[in-house]
Amino acid sequence: MKSPLPLFPSTVVGSMPRPQYVKDLLAAGSRTGDHDAGWLKRMNDAVRFAIGMQEQAGIDIISDGEWRRETYVDVIGEIATGFSWIKRDVFAYHQVVTQKLTPRKPGVIAEEARFLRENTDRHVKVALPSPYLIGQRMWVKEHSASAYPTREAFCEAVVPYLRQELLAIRDVGVDVIQLDEPHLCVLVDPQIRAGFADPEVEMRNAVNWINQIVADVKGVTLAVHLCRRNWGRRGWGAAGGYEAILHHVKRLKVDQLMMEFSIPVAGDVAILKELPGNIKIGLGCVDVRFPEIESAEVIALRVEKALPYVGANRISLNPDCGFAPGKDHEIPMEEAYAKLKSLGQAAKLLRERHK
Repeated sequence: MKSPLPLFPSTVVGSMPRPQYVKDLLAAGSRTGDHDAGWLKRMNDAVRFAIGMQEQAGIDIISDGEWRRETYVDVIGEIATGFSWIKRDVFAYHQVVTQKLTPRKPGVIAEEARFLRENTDRHVKVALPSPYLIGQRMWVKEHSASAYPTREAFCEAVVPYLRQELLAIRDVGVDVIQLDEPHLCVLVDPQIRAGFADPEVEMRNAVNWINQIVADVKGVTLAVHLCRRNWGRRGWGAAGGYEAILHHVKRLKVDQLMMEFSIPVAGDVAILKELPGNIKIGLGCVDVRFPEIESAEVIALRVEKALPYVGANRISLNPDCGFAPGKDHEIPMEEAYAKLKSLGQAAKLLRERHK
């Protein structure tokens, strides 16, 4: 039986760095393509290691490291058909929609969730990409317009697939389902907003599609992850505080917002006082992009800066982003583990100070 969560529970955003062994497994097969019983056993054993690593680091709400996924975005290609691998200058590792979507393997992420649930006694979370994220990455006009004339039409087609998957994950008994939405968050940057004819429409659509997916869903904590993109050692993809997107973020019909604050371009933590009082905050307090290992004390002090604006009972601790949104992110495993150990220790410090 799971124990109740303590004050200042610690968690991850989702992905953990994939060792070369896991990359080789992904190259050799997949859940929806070629594999045999031996491949599945090796992948299951690898995922158990990712689970155990988080447990040993002292993390309270864990994921499976997303080690069964090529990336956190094109996992939609495991749920539905209609995608092709297209050579592109940027994000070449993503698929592109080229045909109308049809069901491929509904429930495949729920299977991933079931394995996670059955292999730990901790609280668990599973992440799904948002429609707006999928649309920004996987709709390319010259390849996609014959299937969906606009990016908006494609995003709308994705919504029922993600809702069905979310419900299946909920029914497995996970504790948290997180929708990843970096492309809403990058609109904090005025230069990025300037690239859209009407950025307010973009923000409104992004929120509306998430709200359609989670409408009336009970029995699980629903979260949205907001970040400025994780480019590894190259840093982040947008700069600016949350003020520019706040009006739209406040419309999200979820229980928790996962927000990054450890990087200098994330703005003032005082913005938290503007959020509805019933919303829990996943406070990004550990950097995932650069090699420095923050001490537990440094992390705890970051969290304490938020306490004048949001009650301790609403805060959980997490890194700013997933350590490896795609399989080719080159963040060392030992670095990620050390950062999670510091995170777990910081949570203990905070519990002692704020009993």
